[in-house]
Amino acid sequence: METLFSRFYYLVENTDLTYTRYLYHQINWNNRLIGIVGSRGVGKTTMLFQYIKQNYPTGSTEVLYVSLDHIWFTTGSLWDLAVDFHNHGGKRLFLDEVHKYPDWSQVIKNIYDSFPEMKIVFTGSSILEIHKAKADLSRRAATYVLHGLSFREFIDYEYGIKINQLSLSDLLEKHVEISLEINKQIKPLVAFNEFLRYGYFPYYKEDKQIYHFRVLETINAIIDIDLPASQSMEHATLIKIKKLLSIISSIVPFTPNITKLASQIEVTRPALMNFLILLHNAHVLLLLDKKANGIKKLVKPEKIYLANTNYSYAFSGNNADIGNVRETFFFSQVQVTNSVSYSDETDFIVDNLYHFEIGGKDKTERQIQNLKNAYLAKDNIETGWGNHIPLWMFGLMY
Repeated sequence: METLFSRFYYLVENTDLTYTRYLYHQINWNNRLIGIVGSRGVGKTTMLFQYIKQNYPTGSTEVLYVSLDHIWFTTGSLWDLAVDFHNHGGKRLFLDEVHKYPDWSQVIKNIYDSFPEMKIVFTGSSILEIHKAKADLSRRAATYVLHGLSFREFIDYEYGIKINQLSLSDLLEKHVEISLEINKQIKPLVAFNEFLRYGYFPYYKEDKQIYHFRVLETINAIIDIDLPASQSMEHATLIKIKKLLSIISSIVPFTPNITKLASQIEVTRPALMNFLILLHNAHVLLLLDKKANGIKKLVKPEKIYLANTNYSYAFSGNNADIGNVRETFFFSQVQVTNSVSYSDETDFIVDNLYHFEIGGKDKTERQIQNLKNAYLAKDNIETGWGNHIPLWMFGLMY
């Protein structure tokens, strides 16, 4: 355990507290059992270190962070670690990458039940379905999802300008006055075009030149490492999932012919649907349904998008279709706080009430003129008017 403490102290000491993600302030850290899931690279681990650094003195033996893919666990067990930690006065255990540990949910349940005075925070892949885990953690754990940076967060992270989070109702009713105030602080269209290309994963700051290469590595790691760690999969299946993603990425937004697509990658229709749902849960794809559901079921999506605009540029470079990029931005940002579903009349319907058509600054009202609660989300405008709202403002909602 000494090795784990030593590594933990080093990592916490070198943690930057300058910027914290939106979710940090939404978590009730007093809960006994907290689960945080999200895609690779969105900042789950950094958030744990930030909390520890801000709430525990340097060298405290009451708190311990471990990553469950550490080599220590090739010979040591999580249960034995927890017992030893508890016997030495441990009170707060942070467990990272839990999906890489066999029977993680059962062990965490045992720790939770055996040491009532110990608080546990665990993180894992967004693929984890905690409600379906072997041990019923759903009744015990307060679970949170961490998404990639919003455009609002990017402005703070990149430029140091803080903008208040907006609700959809405030955005629809007050977008003119809000945009005018923001325009005094920053040129939003400049920042927006940057964000579309490289602003979703916080690690873009480390090296923008190789960022898209790292994004593709992130996707590969999700498929090659996270999927097999969370699901029982053979190598041949992973190859088919990559082939599926390659096909979809070249023609998004993709209106799927499930039978044809299943034939292309040589799998059954149910297997294909399962692949799509896994990639959706892994935050690689976004599936647009006629009615938004919290938990995806085996129902054919109306459209398929990549999960964020950075993926579009990573796959297609400067050839990324701007119409697709705009729709992807709107979908990926708004779905974090509101339900987004397919509409026969416009690009999207939000909360089963508000219709949105996405386009450039010259987009007309032709498609929405006979609809109630209908809006144009328009690119390349700093300030809107009436029901014409700048597209970039839909990135201010989380």
